[in-house]
Amino acid sequence: MKIAVSFLEIKKNLIENIKKLNNAKISTFHFDIMDGCFVLNKTRDFEEDKQLAQIMAKPFDVHLMVKDVKKYVDWYAKLNPEWITFHLEIGNTKELIKYIKRKKLDVGISIKPDTSIEKIIPYLDEIDVVLLMSVPPGKGGQKFLKKTTARIEYLYKYRQQKNLSFLIQVDGGINDKTIKEVSKADVVVVGSYITKCKEYDNQVENLIKGVKNN
Repeated sequence: MKIAVSFLEIKKNLIENIKKLNNAKISTFHFDIMDGCFVLNKTRDFEEDKQLAQIMAKPFDVHLMVKDVKKYVDWYAKLNPEWITFHLEIGNTKELIKYIKRKKLDVGISIKPDTSIEKIIPYLDEIDVVLLMSVPPGKGGQKFLKKTTARIEYLYKYRQQKNLSFLIQVDGGINDKTIKEVSKADVVVVGSYITKCKEYDNQVENLIKGVKNN
């Protein structure tokens, strides 16, 4: 399991804290991008994110919580992320998959907690990542929804049965306790549990122990 850090809840000294996270035992960074339309909150502008990407010493992925997916893909593809994820709920799914692939990037699709898991099945042989939201998107620090565990199990078994290779990523409410509920995920996105503490590595160690003790 890889641990990706979302820095959505870091409100001060962002550049300084990104540099600090470079030295933590995380695997990757996770950009949460919000436009104030698809979700209520709005994040930094692209130029600021470009600056952040330049100082990151680890790979990163981009999660688009936006309505105009193509516009944001055009911007964030320039930063060379591992993959770009958009939301199934936006629609035009096939077209958007192809659009991202034409950028020579891996493709992720995210679904909200209340979106039926079966709706993503038609696209699983075309994409590289499924991002299951374990909280409603658009805000950090929310409580993990336990129904997410069954959704991970469903995708895990489906992947085995169909001999597919997409990654299962989970985002929302992950801490040293709830990480036990997502042990079959390949990548977990952790935000405030890490970033709201001064000693990042202590929190990462607690997450790793949480998985091992499962």
